[in-house]
Amino acid sequence: MNKTVNINLANTLFHIDDDAYNKLRRYLESIKRSFAGTTGSDEIIADIEARIAELFLEKMENERQVITHKEVDQVINVMGQPEDYMVDEDIFDDEHKKSHTQHEKKNKKLYRDIDHKYIGGVCAGLEHYLGIDALWIRLIFILLAVFTSGFGLIAYILLWILVPEAITTSQKLDMRGEPINISNIERKVKEGFDDVADKVKSVDYEKVGNKVKSGSKTFFDTIGDIILFLFKVFGKFIGILLIIIGAATLVGLFFGLFTVGMFDVIEFPGVDFYEIVNTTGAPVWLASLLLFFAVGIPFFFVLYLGLKILVTNLKSIGNIAKFSLLGLWLISVGVLITLGIRQAAEFSNTGSVHEREQLVMENVTDTLVIKMKNPGYEHSMGDIHFGRMTLTYDETDKPLLVSDEVEIRVRKSDDDNVNITVRKDADGSSIVTARDRARNINFGYEVSGNEIILDEYLITDSSNKARNQEVTMTITIPEGQVIRFEESTRGHIARGIQNDRDYYRSGIVGYVWTMDKDGELKCQNCPEIDVDEDNDGNGKIIINEDGIDIDIKDENDSFEMKINEDGIKVKAGEKSNN
Repeated sequence: MNKTVNINLANTLFHIDDDAYNKLRRYLESIKRSFAGTTGSDEIIADIEARIAELFLEKMENERQVITHKEVDQVINVMGQPEDYMVDEDIFDDEHKKSHTQHEKKNKKLYRDIDHKYIGGVCAGLEHYLGIDALWIRLIFILLAVFTSGFGLIAYILLWILVPEAITTSQKLDMRGEPINISNIERKVKEGFDDVADKVKSVDYEKVGNKVKSGSKTFFDTIGDIILFLFKVFGKFIGILLIIIGAATLVGLFFGLFTVGMFDVIEFPGVDFYEIVNTTGAPVWLASLLLFFAVGIPFFFVLYLGLKILVTNLKSIGNIAKFSLLGLWLISVGVLITLGIRQAAEFSNTGSVHEREQLVMENVTDTLVIKMKNPGYEHSMGDIHFGRMTLTYDETDKPLLVSDEVEIRVRKSDDDNVNITVRKDADGSSIVTARDRARNINFGYEVSGNEIILDEYLITDSSNKARNQEVTMTITIPEGQVIRFEESTRGHIARGIQNDRDYYRSGIVGYVWTMDKDGELKCQNCPEIDVDEDNDGNGKIIINEDGIDIDIKDENDSFEMKINEDGIKVKAGEKSNN
């Protein structure tokens, strides 16, 4: 059992074995002795300690790991022994530098070289990274800015913002791809001091040029600071926006979904409509909870991202929490997809049942009147709707489903009788289930004299679920039969009823029609057509409640346009000679 100690190395806390600590301490003391009296020794020692701390962090799997002899030996092997290096001016001789450049090469990292910058140091940094002279890189950016509508300028600004500066000695060595060891750290620090000495010696000769260069750098540095400030302000704005979006969504989800599931546990009124739609077997509280997690977790991370942008020292929620939320989100999405597939299967098949009846009417020669009546259902403010299906309650508070999906069609009969065919449709997971659900639709009609009175709504028990239930009433009448649709049928007449006025759906309501031999209704009391008598009367323009009907013929040309509730129909071409 060994004793451990805590050390602060380059402002980083490490737990280190006592024996390993003594070895590291002796190593650092020998380095300090080697550089004693050397120009820039303090900076050299600080950079060496920073590099050692960086190497330790790379080798640690977690923050509680203890540094042992093994890690210390590995670091010393990378950094080298102090006695291996000369600490005098001979270190900069060409021969000495050549021997050290043959040492292990590192991969270069992209930094901005602020020591040789003209604006932001981007091109100088790319020179080290790409091995291309900075002059050519600057020319490329200028050409791109001129010939690509400013793309070069935008690219430069983005690199200026995103690429960090090479400030420390380690970063400058990384920028050049040189190993970060004692020799290179010492050399770079002494190069910096030599550069300062050279500038002092040549200040009289370069006075004017340095003033111009310094002034330009100051100007561009100011521009850079302004751009960075604007981006920071924009980033803060984005952070605030993300927080508002994330928080508002989470609050809305909580009250709109999560609370609905909780209310269902205590029989909250109206939530039972979920059971009318759902056939997956999942209770409403479970579906609400899954939807809350599936939608809420991504927006929680949106909120967290906004907080990270605004609060720089915000403590991380930890990998355990992140992966737990990710797992919960994946489970919620997976279960919802499964339930969605099961729900969609309930609408995969349509089943139909038919009821046919031949009517015995007392005065078949009289006008046949089609009308509808309310079967006793009245709309109320508390009704809940699913498409055209409505959930309501009868006088005994029994839940019922009511729909106005009732359609009336008129066809020519093959005999001299009036016949009625009622087709009931519904969806289900299978044809058998759909047909059984269709049979449970309640829809009635009655014949009184020359009147056929239909129910205005279909009704079914809530246990049959809302599955696109609908009723189609087809009335076949013999040739010559006169028929009239009462106002109550408006909105229920099917499309495609052929008539000589080209009226659509509700347009035939209120007029008297006669069935001809071709199965087309002929109007007996429709208003006269408004005709534009231009072009020798070969045209018509009708504008009424049914839409616009334009039919113009001029010699060999013709143009037709109809605009109604079915859409727009345009036809142009040569006029037929027949």
